[in-house]
Amino acid sequence: MSNEFSEKTAEVGNFIKCKDCGANLKYLPGTEHLNCEYCGAKNDIHEGAEAATAVVENDFESFLNEQAHKEDKQEVSTVKCENCGAATTLGQNITASNCPYCDTPLVVKNATTSSIIKPSYLLPFKIERKGANECFVKWVRGLWFAPNKLKEYAQHSAEKLNGIYMPYWTYDTNTISQYRGMRGDHYYVTETYTDSQGKRQTRQVRKTRWTSASGTVYNKFDDVLIVASHSLPEKMAHDLEPWDLHELKAFNDKYLSGFVSESYQVNLKDGFEKAKDRMDGTIRSSVRSDIGGDEQQILSLNNQYNDIKFKHILLPVWLSAYRYNDKVYRFMINARTGEVQGERPWSTAKILLLVLGIVAVGVGIWYFATQYNQPANY
Repeated sequence: MSNEFSEKTAEVGNFIKCKDCGANLKYLPGTEHLNCEYCGAKNDIHEGAEAATAVVENDFESFLNEQAHKEDKQEVSTVKCENCGAATTLGQNITASNCPYCDTPLVVKNATTSSIIKPSYLLPFKIERKGANECFVKWVRGLWFAPNKLKEYAQHSAEKLNGIYMPYWTYDTNTISQYRGMRGDHYYVTETYTDSQGKRQTRQVRKTRWTSASGTVYNKFDDVLIVASHSLPEKMAHDLEPWDLHELKAFNDKYLSGFVSESYQVNLKDGFEKAKDRMDGTIRSSVRSDIGGDEQQILSLNNQYNDIKFKHILLPVWLSAYRYNDKVYRFMINARTGEVQGERPWSTAKILLLVLGIVAVGVGIWYFATQYNQPANY
Protein backbone atom coordinates (compact mmCIF):
# COMPACT_ATOMS: atom_id res chain seq x y z
CA MET A 1 0.00 0.00 0.00
CA SER A 2 1.46 3.34 -1.01
CA ASN A 3 1.83 6.54 0.99
CA GLU A 4 -0.74 8.02 -1.38
CA PHE A 5 -3.37 6.17 0.63
CA SER A 6 -2.66 8.02 3.88
CA GLU A 7 -2.22 11.36 2.15
CA LYS A 8 -5.54 11.13 0.34
CA THR A 9 -7.40 9.89 3.36
CA ALA A 10 -6.10 12.76 5.47
CA GLU A 11 -7.92 15.12 3.13
CA VAL A 12 -11.23 13.78 4.40
CA GLY A 13 -10.72 15.25 7.84
CA ASN A 14 -11.82 18.72 8.88
CA PHE A 15 -9.14 21.36 9.28
CA ILE A 16 -8.97 24.64 11.17
CA LYS A 17 -6.72 27.51 10.15
CA CYS A 18 -3.78 28.64 12.28
CA LYS A 19 -4.39 32.06 13.84
CA ASP A 20 -0.75 33.02 13.18
CA CYS A 21 0.05 31.84 9.64
CA GLY A 22 -3.24 30.56 8.22
CA ALA A 23 -2.00 26.99 7.62
CA ASN A 24 -4.06 23.91 8.47
CA LEU A 25 -3.99 22.88 12.12
CA LYS A 26 -4.11 19.35 13.45
CA TYR A 27 -5.18 18.23 16.89
CA LEU A 28 -2.16 17.01 18.83
CA PRO A 29 -3.11 13.77 20.64
CA GLY A 30 -2.88 13.88 24.41
CA THR A 31 -3.07 17.68 24.61
CA GLU A 32 -5.66 20.44 24.69
CA HIS A 33 -4.40 22.38 21.70
CA LEU A 34 -4.01 22.29 17.92
CA ASN A 35 -0.57 22.18 16.40
CA CYS A 36 0.64 24.09 13.34
CA GLU A 37 3.20 22.02 11.44
CA TYR A 38 4.47 25.10 9.59
CA CYS A 39 5.06 27.81 12.18
CA GLY A 40 4.94 25.62 15.30
CA ALA A 41 2.21 27.68 16.95
CA LYS A 42 0.03 26.06 19.58
CA ASN A 43 -3.63 27.07 19.24
CA ASP A 44 -5.61 26.28 22.37
CA ILE A 45 -8.85 24.38 21.87
CA HIS A 46 -10.49 26.04 24.84
CA GLU A 47 -10.17 29.77 25.28
CA GLY A 48 -9.41 30.48 28.95
CA ALA A 49 -10.13 27.93 31.64
CA GLU A 50 -11.93 24.80 30.49
CA ALA A 51 -15.13 24.02 32.31
CA ALA A 52 -15.55 20.46 33.56
CA THR A 53 -17.65 18.31 31.25
CA ALA A 54 -21.03 17.58 32.82
CA VAL A 55 -22.40 14.57 30.95
CA VAL A 56 -26.07 14.90 30.12
CA GLU A 57 -28.12 11.98 28.82
CA ASN A 58 -30.82 12.40 26.14
CA ASP A 59 -34.34 11.03 26.40
CA PHE A 60 -34.69 8.04 24.08
CA GLU A 61 -38.44 8.26 23.46
CA SER A 62 -38.34 11.99 22.68
CA PHE A 63 -35.81 11.47 19.91
CA LEU A 64 -37.71 8.52 18.48
CA ASN A 65 -40.85 10.66 18.37
CA GLU A 66 -38.93 13.42 16.50
CA GLN A 67 -39.21 15.80 19.46
CA ALA A 68 -35.53 16.67 19.36
CA HIS A 69 -34.62 20.32 19.05
CA LYS A 70 -32.84 21.58 15.96
CA GLU A 71 -29.68 22.24 17.95
CA ASP A 72 -29.50 18.49 18.67
CA LYS A 73 -29.06 17.72 14.97
CA GLN A 74 -26.61 18.66 12.27
CA GLU A 75 -26.31 18.55 8.49
CA VAL A 76 -23.40 16.42 7.25
CA SER A 77 -22.06 15.48 3.85
CA THR A 78 -21.10 11.82 3.60
CA VAL A 79 -19.92 9.47 0.90
CA LYS A 80 -20.56 5.73 1.11
CA CYS A 81 -17.82 3.35 0.06
CA GLU A 82 -19.02 1.07 -2.73
CA ASN A 83 -16.78 -1.74 -1.47
CA CYS A 84 -17.17 -1.95 2.33
CA GLY A 85 -20.14 0.39 2.93
CA ALA A 86 -18.41 2.80 5.33
CA ALA A 87 -20.09 6.21 5.46
CA THR A 88 -17.26 8.73 5.77
CA THR A 89 -17.95 12.32 6.73
CA LEU A 90 -16.40 14.74 4.23
CA GLY A 91 -14.64 17.97 4.99
CA GLN A 92 -15.21 21.06 2.89
CA ASN A 93 -13.90 21.31 -0.69
CA ILE A 94 -12.86 17.64 -0.88
CA THR A 95 -12.46 16.46 -4.47
CA ALA A 96 -10.69 13.11 -4.04
CA SER A 97 -10.17 10.58 -1.32
CA ASN A 98 -9.82 6.88 -0.50
CA CYS A 99 -11.87 4.89 2.00
CA PRO A 100 -9.89 4.69 5.26
CA TYR A 101 -11.31 1.22 5.92
CA CYS A 102 -10.46 -0.66 2.73
CA ASP A 103 -8.39 1.71 0.53
CA THR A 104 -11.06 1.85 -2.20
CA PRO A 105 -11.24 5.18 -4.08
CA LEU A 106 -14.32 7.14 -3.01
CA VAL A 107 -16.67 8.59 -5.59
CA VAL A 108 -16.91 12.00 -3.95
CA LYS A 109 -19.42 13.30 -6.51
CA ASN A 110 -21.91 10.78 -5.07
CA ALA A 111 -21.79 12.39 -1.62
CA THR A 112 -25.14 12.96 0.06
CA THR A 113 -26.28 15.46 2.67
CA SER A 114 -28.43 14.33 5.56
CA SER A 115 -29.60 15.41 8.99
CA ILE A 116 -28.22 13.30 11.83
CA ILE A 117 -28.19 13.42 15.60
CA LYS A 118 -25.20 15.54 16.58
CA PRO A 119 -22.46 13.88 18.66
CA SER A 120 -22.66 15.13 22.22
CA TYR A 121 -19.29 13.95 23.53
CA LEU A 122 -16.04 12.39 22.42
CA LEU A 123 -12.80 10.95 23.68
CA PRO A 124 -9.91 12.82 22.04
CA PHE A 125 -6.93 10.95 20.63
CA LYS A 126 -4.46 10.20 23.42
CA ILE A 127 -1.87 8.05 21.63
CA GLU A 128 0.06 9.66 18.79
CA ARG A 129 0.71 7.98 15.45
CA LYS A 130 4.21 6.83 16.46
CA GLY A 131 2.97 5.24 19.68
CA ALA A 132 0.11 3.55 17.85
CA ASN A 133 2.55 2.10 15.33
CA GLU A 134 4.68 0.68 18.15
CA CYS A 135 1.58 -1.07 19.53
CA PHE A 136 0.82 -2.41 16.05
CA VAL A 137 4.38 -3.71 15.51
CA LYS A 138 4.32 -5.49 18.89
CA TRP A 139 0.96 -7.08 18.04
CA VAL A 140 2.17 -8.32 14.64
CA ARG A 141 5.30 -9.82 16.20
CA GLY A 142 3.06 -11.94 18.40
CA LEU A 143 1.18 -13.47 15.46
CA TRP A 144 2.02 -17.05 14.61
CA PHE A 145 2.54 -17.90 10.93
CA ALA A 146 2.16 -14.29 9.80
CA PRO A 147 3.57 -13.54 6.31
CA ASN A 148 6.96 -11.83 6.35
CA LYS A 149 5.46 -9.08 4.20
CA LEU A 150 3.04 -8.23 7.02
CA LYS A 151 5.90 -7.81 9.48
CA GLU A 152 7.74 -5.65 6.95
CA TYR A 153 4.56 -3.60 6.47
CA ALA A 154 4.20 -3.11 10.22
CA GLN A 155 7.73 -1.77 10.51
CA HIS A 156 6.98 0.98 7.97
CA SER A 157 3.26 1.49 8.57
CA ALA A 158 3.32 4.62 10.73
CA GLU A 159 2.40 6.94 7.87
CA LYS A 160 -0.24 4.46 6.69
CA LEU A 161 -2.16 4.61 9.97
CA ASN A 162 -5.32 6.68 9.73
CA GLY A 163 -6.87 8.41 12.72
CA ILE A 164 -10.64 7.92 12.72
CA TYR A 165 -13.41 8.93 15.09
CA MET A 166 -15.87 6.03 15.18
CA PRO A 167 -19.57 6.65 16.02
CA TYR A 168 -21.05 4.97 19.08
CA TRP A 169 -24.28 5.02 21.08
CA THR A 170 -24.40 4.57 24.83
CA TYR A 171 -27.63 3.55 26.56
CA ASP A 172 -28.82 3.75 30.15
CA THR A 173 -31.93 1.95 31.34
CA ASN A 174 -33.57 0.31 34.33
CA THR A 175 -34.99 -3.16 33.63
CA ILE A 176 -37.70 -5.22 35.27
CA SER A 177 -37.53 -8.88 34.26
CA GLN A 178 -40.25 -11.42 35.08
CA TYR A 179 -39.29 -15.04 34.65
CA ARG A 180 -40.46 -18.62 34.95
CA GLY A 181 -37.93 -21.41 35.32
CA MET A 182 -36.77 -24.50 37.13
CA ARG A 183 -34.44 -24.89 40.08
CA GLY A 184 -32.21 -27.96 40.24
CA ASP A 185 -30.81 -29.14 43.59
CA HIS A 186 -28.23 -31.91 43.67
CA TYR A 187 -28.52 -34.85 46.04
CA TYR A 188 -26.73 -38.18 46.24
CA VAL A 189 -27.97 -41.76 46.57
CA THR A 190 -26.05 -44.94 47.28
CA GLU A 191 -26.18 -47.57 44.56
CA THR A 192 -24.96 -51.17 44.63
CA TYR A 193 -23.25 -52.73 41.60
CA THR A 194 -21.10 -55.68 40.64
CA ASP A 195 -17.60 -54.90 39.47
CA SER A 196 -15.58 -56.71 36.80
CA GLN A 197 -14.28 -59.14 39.44
CA GLY A 198 -17.80 -60.20 40.37
CA LYS A 199 -17.68 -58.41 43.70
CA ARG A 200 -20.55 -56.28 44.94
CA GLN A 201 -19.61 -52.61 45.47
CA THR A 202 -21.38 -49.38 46.43
CA ARG A 203 -21.03 -45.90 44.98
CA GLN A 204 -22.50 -42.43 45.37
CA VAL A 205 -24.53 -41.25 42.39
CA ARG A 206 -25.56 -37.64 41.92
CA LYS A 207 -29.17 -36.88 41.11
CA THR A 208 -30.97 -33.58 40.49
CA ARG A 209 -34.31 -32.65 42.05
CA TRP A 210 -36.17 -30.07 39.90
CA THR A 211 -38.76 -27.65 41.26
CA SER A 212 -40.64 -24.79 39.60
CA ALA A 213 -39.42 -21.23 40.14
CA SER A 214 -40.68 -17.78 39.18
CA GLY A 215 -39.97 -14.22 40.18
CA THR A 216 -38.87 -10.74 39.20
CA VAL A 217 -35.36 -9.27 39.04
CA TYR A 218 -34.26 -5.65 38.65
CA ASN A 219 -31.14 -4.35 36.90
CA LYS A 220 -29.71 -0.90 36.27
CA PHE A 221 -27.54 -0.41 33.19
CA ASP A 222 -25.22 2.52 32.58
CA ASP A 223 -23.36 3.32 29.36
CA VAL A 224 -24.09 0.13 27.41
CA LEU A 225 -21.77 0.77 24.47
CA ILE A 226 -22.85 0.05 20.89
CA VAL A 227 -20.72 0.71 17.82
CA ALA A 228 -22.89 2.55 15.28
CA SER A 229 -20.92 1.50 12.21
CA HIS A 230 -21.10 -1.43 9.80
CA SER A 231 -17.58 -0.73 8.52
CA LEU A 232 -15.87 -3.19 10.85
CA PRO A 233 -16.95 -6.46 12.52
CA GLU A 234 -18.77 -5.83 15.80
CA LYS A 235 -16.58 -8.33 17.64
CA MET A 236 -13.45 -6.46 16.62
CA ALA A 237 -14.91 -3.20 17.85
CA HIS A 238 -16.09 -4.79 21.13
CA ASP A 239 -12.66 -6.30 21.70
CA LEU A 240 -11.16 -2.79 21.69
CA GLU A 241 -12.95 -2.16 24.99
CA PRO A 242 -12.78 -0.96 27.67
CA TRP A 243 -12.91 2.78 27.00
CA ASP A 244 -12.34 5.40 29.68
CA LEU A 245 -15.78 6.95 29.23
CA HIS A 246 -15.39 8.87 32.49
CA GLU A 247 -12.97 11.10 30.53
CA LEU A 248 -15.51 12.13 27.89
CA LYS A 249 -15.21 15.69 26.58
CA ALA A 250 -18.05 17.85 25.30
CA PHE A 251 -18.07 17.63 21.51
CA ASN A 252 -15.80 20.20 19.90
CA ASP A 253 -14.95 19.94 16.21
CA LYS A 254 -11.43 21.22 16.96
CA TYR A 255 -10.61 17.75 18.29
CA LEU A 256 -11.49 16.43 14.83
CA SER A 257 -9.03 18.67 13.03
CA GLY A 258 -6.70 16.51 10.94
CA PHE A 259 -8.69 13.32 11.55
CA VAL A 260 -11.43 11.41 9.76
CA SER A 261 -14.89 10.95 11.28
CA GLU A 262 -17.57 8.49 10.26
CA SER A 263 -21.31 9.09 10.40
CA TYR A 264 -23.41 6.48 12.14
CA GLN A 265 -25.02 3.73 10.04
CA VAL A 266 -26.85 2.07 12.93
CA ASN A 267 -29.71 4.38 13.87
CA LEU A 268 -30.82 5.15 17.42
CA LYS A 269 -33.63 2.57 17.54
CA ASP A 270 -31.62 -0.28 16.01
CA GLY A 271 -28.76 0.56 18.32
CA PHE A 272 -30.97 -0.05 21.33
CA GLU A 273 -31.96 -3.47 19.95
CA LYS A 274 -28.26 -4.33 19.88
CA ALA A 275 -27.95 -2.97 23.43
CA LYS A 276 -30.68 -5.40 24.51
CA ASP A 277 -28.53 -8.26 23.23
CA ARG A 278 -25.56 -7.02 25.27
CA MET A 279 -27.73 -6.65 28.39
CA ASP A 280 -29.26 -10.10 28.00
CA GLY A 281 -26.35 -11.96 29.58
CA THR A 282 -26.41 -9.78 32.72
CA ILE A 283 -30.19 -10.15 33.04
CA ARG A 284 -30.03 -13.93 32.69
CA SER A 285 -27.23 -14.10 35.24
CA SER A 286 -29.44 -12.17 37.68
CA VAL A 287 -32.31 -14.57 37.02
CA ARG A 288 -30.13 -17.62 37.64
CA SER A 289 -28.88 -16.10 40.87
CA ASP A 290 -32.45 -15.39 41.94
CA ILE A 291 -33.56 -18.96 41.18
CA GLY A 292 -30.66 -20.35 43.21
CA GLY A 293 -29.87 -24.03 43.60
CA ASP A 294 -27.14 -25.96 41.80
CA GLU A 295 -28.65 -25.73 38.30
CA GLN A 296 -31.16 -23.43 36.68
CA GLN A 297 -33.38 -23.47 33.61
CA ILE A 298 -35.01 -20.29 32.28
CA LEU A 299 -38.27 -21.22 30.56
CA SER A 300 -39.61 -17.73 29.85
CA LEU A 301 -38.31 -14.20 30.35
CA ASN A 302 -40.17 -10.92 29.88
CA ASN A 303 -38.06 -7.75 30.04
CA GLN A 304 -39.37 -4.24 30.56
CA TYR A 305 -37.01 -1.31 29.80
CA ASN A 306 -37.72 1.92 31.68
CA ASP A 307 -36.25 5.43 31.73
CA ILE A 308 -34.13 4.87 28.62
CA LYS A 309 -31.41 7.48 28.03
CA PHE A 310 -28.73 7.70 25.38
CA LYS A 311 -25.67 9.60 24.15
CA HIS A 312 -24.15 9.85 20.69
CA ILE A 313 -20.36 9.87 21.09
CA LEU A 314 -17.22 9.56 18.98
CA LEU A 315 -14.32 7.31 19.99
CA PRO A 316 -10.80 7.47 18.48
CA VAL A 317 -9.08 4.61 16.69
CA TRP A 318 -6.02 4.26 14.51
CA LEU A 319 -6.80 2.13 11.50
CA SER A 320 -4.55 0.37 9.02
CA ALA A 321 -5.61 -1.57 5.93
CA TYR A 322 -3.19 -4.12 4.50
CA ARG A 323 -3.53 -5.95 1.17
CA TYR A 324 -2.30 -9.54 0.92
CA ASN A 325 -3.14 -11.93 -1.93
CA ASP A 326 -5.79 -9.51 -3.24
CA LYS A 327 -7.62 -9.39 0.09
CA VAL A 328 -7.82 -6.45 2.48
CA TYR A 329 -7.03 -7.05 6.16
CA ARG A 330 -7.91 -4.33 8.66
CA PHE A 331 -6.31 -3.53 12.00
CA MET A 332 -7.65 -1.22 14.70
CA ILE A 333 -5.83 0.38 17.62
CA ASN A 334 -7.65 1.92 20.57
CA ALA A 335 -6.18 5.44 20.53
CA ARG A 336 -6.68 5.75 24.29
CA THR A 337 -5.25 2.45 25.58
CA GLY A 338 -3.18 1.00 22.71
CA GLU A 339 -5.28 -2.20 22.53
CA VAL A 340 -4.89 -3.78 19.06
CA GLN A 341 -7.48 -5.90 17.26
CA GLY A 342 -7.57 -6.99 13.67
CA GLU A 343 -7.97 -9.48 10.89
CA ARG A 344 -4.79 -11.34 10.07
CA PRO A 345 -3.45 -13.16 7.02
CA TRP A 346 -1.78 -16.56 7.33
CA SER A 347 1.39 -17.66 5.57
CA THR A 348 0.59 -20.89 3.74
CA ALA A 349 4.31 -21.51 3.18
CA LYS A 350 5.12 -21.30 6.92
CA ILE A 351 2.24 -23.61 7.83
CA LEU A 352 3.30 -26.11 5.14
CA LEU A 353 6.89 -26.07 6.39
CA LEU A 354 5.68 -26.78 9.92
CA VAL A 355 3.53 -29.69 8.74
CA LEU A 356 6.43 -31.11 6.74
CA GLY A 357 8.69 -30.70 9.75
CA ILE A 358 6.27 -32.56 12.00
CA VAL A 359 5.94 -35.35 9.42
CA ALA A 360 9.73 -35.57 9.08
CA VAL A 361 10.15 -35.84 12.86
CA GLY A 362 7.43 -38.49 13.01
CA VAL A 363 9.05 -40.52 10.24
CA GLY A 364 12.43 -40.22 11.99
CA ILE A 365 11.02 -41.45 15.29
CA TRP A 366 9.29 -44.35 13.56
CA TYR A 367 12.48 -45.32 11.69
CA PHE A 368 14.67 -45.36 14.78
CA ALA A 369 11.99 -47.19 16.76
CA THR A 370 11.78 -49.96 14.15
CA GLN A 371 15.56 -50.22 13.96
CA TYR A 372 15.83 -50.46 17.75
CA ASN A 373 13.21 -53.21 17.98
CA GLN A 374 14.76 -55.42 15.29
CA PRO A 375 16.37 -58.66 16.68
CA ALA A 376 20.14 -58.62 16.70
CA ASN A 377 21.99 -61.00 14.31
CA TYR A 378 24.78 -63.03 15.90
